[in-house]
Amino acid sequence: MLDQPLVDVKNLRVEFETSSGMVVGVEDVTFQIKPGETLCIVGESGSGKSVSSLSLMRLVEFGGGEISGGTLLFKRSEDETVELSQADSDKMRDIRGNEIGMIFQEPMTSLNPVFTVGRQLTEGLKLHMGMTDAEAKARAIELLRQVRIPEPESRVNQYPHELSGGMRQRVVIAMAMACEPKLLIADEPTTALDVTIQAEILSLIDRLKRENGMAVLFITHDMAVVAQMADRVIVMYRGNMVEEGTVEEIFENPKEDYTKALLAAVPKLGEMRGKSAPEPMRIMGQEAAEAKAPAAGENPEVLLEVKNLITRFPVKKGLFRRTVANVHAVEDVSFSLKAGQTLSLVGESGCGKSTCGRSILRLVEPTSGEVYMDGQDILSLSTDDMRMARRNMQMVFQDPFASLNPQVRLFDQVAEPLRNYKLDSGSSLTDRVATLFDRVHLPRNFMRRYPHELSGGQRQRIAIARALALNPKLIIADEAVSALDVSVQAQVLNLMMELQQDLGIALLFISHDMAVVERVSHHTAVMYLGRIVEIGPRARVFEHPQHSYTQALLSAVPVADPRKKLIGKEMNFKPIPSPIFPVGYEPGPSVYSEVSPGHFVLQND
Repeated sequence: MLDQPLVDVKNLRVEFETSSGMVVGVEDVTFQIKPGETLCIVGESGSGKSVSSLSLMRLVEFGGGEISGGTLLFKRSEDETVELSQADSDKMRDIRGNEIGMIFQEPMTSLNPVFTVGRQLTEGLKLHMGMTDAEAKARAIELLRQVRIPEPESRVNQYPHELSGGMRQRVVIAMAMACEPKLLIADEPTTALDVTIQAEILSLIDRLKRENGMAVLFITHDMAVVAQMADRVIVMYRGNMVEEGTVEEIFENPKEDYTKALLAAVPKLGEMRGKSAPEPMRIMGQEAAEAKAPAAGENPEVLLEVKNLITRFPVKKGLFRRTVANVHAVEDVSFSLKAGQTLSLVGESGCGKSTCGRSILRLVEPTSGEVYMDGQDILSLSTDDMRMARRNMQMVFQDPFASLNPQVRLFDQVAEPLRNYKLDSGSSLTDRVATLFDRVHLPRNFMRRYPHELSGGQRQRIAIARALALNPKLIIADEAVSALDVSVQAQVLNLMMELQQDLGIALLFISHDMAVVERVSHHTAVMYLGRIVEIGPRARVFEHPQHSYTQALLSAVPVADPRKKLIGKEMNFKPIPSPIFPVGYEPGPSVYSEVSPGHFVLQND
């Protein structure tokens, strides 16, 4: 019966044992999900959203948690309803991945680095569905094609580290949907994805829901995604439910002040129309920030100059690992960035944004090109000189869990750059680290904690604090706020803009969130298949996009209005061509036309 709930959670309470004593993760949560229904749980980072979903999978126990109260009923069939909190390990193993699929928030930690993508995709198919190796591989390739991964036949033989962050997330989505589960739990499934692929993934989940009667528990902090996906919405705050209702009720007639503040803090595309400089983000529960827009000096000097940057990765095959082709990750990219200004790089996952940022810092060695930082030729520096140059160039990575050491206390991780360069010691070091914790809005008592004791958003703030420790001139922020809920995202972005204003820091902001990019950028560059296809002042690119890809990117941005749903409409995105070319292939240089002062569009694509 469709009107009977597939999942019935009553009075769920989850507690965690920490070094500081017992912490309540979820206090008293009750909800139902029916077949073919999408329930969205929204709230700030640390509100208990993920804990609620991990309890359904009984994975919360592996993170030091305990379900200390409530019931979790799951209807496996007409004749069998299971109390998940009491089920034994064999029954849970049979349910996990088969009847309940889960898309985890951080793809690199949910994929095994030593197994190929194909092996990880086929494991569940062979275990739960009894497929042969050949059948499972064919199904795996089809799943990769469904989540829009180019060249799926070759991707199944690659390892997770060979894929971009967005591609890894799509692999995790494919794994969760492989066995066509009755319930799909999606924990921030699209935070690492650009808007075009996000739109297609959301449409895919929505289609499976309608065709197979799959129920979806969708956990997110993106209110625009909630408006697109949800049938019903639960708003959580500090482990408690504060409001529940249909998606129309929550968006059009919210009852609680917290829900109203959550909706008001969402950055909306088009808010910056007619404004020339970036503006601070709105913070939940506060009036619009009074801070001045971060403006550079009268005629700021060029701090970073990139000319004809090319980065390629070899594709090796055979017993002798001969190079048979190259991945053209970054192809003839040129731009300049002035002190105290923000240039945003946007584009689809796998387009070369992150590789471009890493190439500038020489975390990846470029194939050719020139990079000048403060007039210094970065690509010609020796190892020792490069180490000193990196004091002025810091990076905030996309995946905070992978960039933090799980065995080291947070104090030592933030203090590490200061110790490495012998800039502080003793009590002055402690004071400096405490100040950095203050700056990223984390309590000082967190200094004694370890990364696993923090939420995803809190971990990202630690990574940002560490990048700020050396007072750099340039910060490359690679999807630095994609894991953060709207209120913390606003705090962190305002902090970066404040530092930019006070210290003249230049920011290369790599992101797929078009509304955030519009808010914080002085200039915007749009990347596609390793090349910049459009670059110019932010207002020109957003208000008068000239390239067809830029126009498609802007049209795919979800709107925080449940009556303007893009989901279910046909997404006319062309398949992403492969960036892999045979050895010896040399594409032509990038040729641009200037459509207005400082606004350039690629001609030869």
